[in-house]
Amino acid sequence: MGSSTTLNLWKQHLGHVPDTIWDQTEIETLILADNDLSEISERIDRLHSLRTLDLGHNLLASLPSSLGSLTGLRDFLYLHDNQLTSLPPSLANLKRLRYLNISENRFTEFPEPITGMTSLLELRVTDNAIASLPASIDRLVQLRELHLRNNQLTSLPESIAGLRELRQLDLRGNPIEQLPEAITQLPRLEKLDLRWVNTLRTTAVLEKLEAGGCIVYR
Repeated sequence: MGSSTTLNLWKQHLGHVPDTIWDQTEIETLILADNDLSEISERIDRLHSLRTLDLGHNLLASLPSSLGSLTGLRDFLYLHDNQLTSLPPSLANLKRLRYLNISENRFTEFPEPITGMTSLLELRVTDNAIASLPASIDRLVQLRELHLRNNQLTSLPESIAGLRELRQLDLRGNPIEQLPEAITQLPRLEKLDLRWVNTLRTTAVLEKLEAGGCIVYR
């Protein structure tokens, strides 16, 4: 099970989370990945010491709003490979969280609560059906990696220029038609991945990025 502050229940065929778990208020890492879970109790807010939560590889179509009460959650939140179409607005309260993975779900719109997670360093949103990013993406001022592979993006907002700490941007497999000039204003961008993108109309922006030292994969 790990240390006293880690509860690792990975792939235990649980089907549902035992109520006794919500009484273990001292745990800092809770791993419930790959357990065929279809719901998480609102009582999760009792785990006020949590720093890392792994709910990946389950059957979750929604999350409890009380998850947003876990404001100490600051290391990792894994929600990938579920059936989520939205996130509770309360998740905007996770302002200390540094890593979020919502890949392989059923999002068609970028979840607005994410833009409240202003300490994020890495965001993974791959393999969904998101068609656009909100202008408020610029609130993620500390973001270093943004992974958007295999969505439905045709463009990026001009506000992308606000991501001044961004090092890596993965747009593989999107039907990107144009990139904003604003992307050339990202002072730390080291890697732009455009492989499997066959729809880009102009390469002028890419040439400018490459001239500035950014590696562009295409």
